[in-house]
Amino acid sequence: MSIREIVPTLILIACTALPLSADDKHAPPAANSNAAFDQFKKLAGEWVGKEPVDGQQLRVRYKLTSGGSAVVETIFPGTEHEMVSVIHPDGGDVVLTHYCMLGNQPQMRAKGAADGNKVEFKFVRLTNAKSDKDMHMHEATFTFVDAETLRTAWTLYNDGKPQKQEVFELKRKSVAQ
Repeated sequence: MSIREIVPTLILIACTALPLSADDKHAPPAANSNAAFDQFKKLAGEWVGKEPVDGQQLRVRYKLTSGGSAVVETIFPGTEHEMVSVIHPDGGDVVLTHYCMLGNQPQMRAKGAADGNKVEFKFVRLTNAKSDKDMHMHEATFTFVDAETLRTAWTLYNDGKPQKQEVFELKRKSVAQ
């Protein structure tokens, strides 16, 4: 084995094996408080609701990941329509990237200062599409009604303008459900 093959492995071992302390000059900076992102962290767990069109059960899972620096939202987990959104702070704002069943990945941004119980994500850019006029999720609003109720509104754009909005009322799934 050459030194070129060994060095990446040694770096990986050093990065994962060395504990970080508060006085370590290589430790990541302490996370700033971000009220909007803090609301997403509280969603961890299973949520259920009804699809507005056909009344079928809707399942959504929220999971805190990456040392508490991101929240993964999984809509329709385990189905052929499964979609994932990753929500994380970016400075004072919050960013959402939606990995859509349409095959594209819209990215949206919301202000980190919570607007009461609402976080409104606005379109930033779209990847894996010919243009921003391709069909995609363009906006999303999360309303934190109470600790057990979440309302999400997703706005679908096509040809550069709003096509429709889907609103989902979700309830935290209790152990008994």
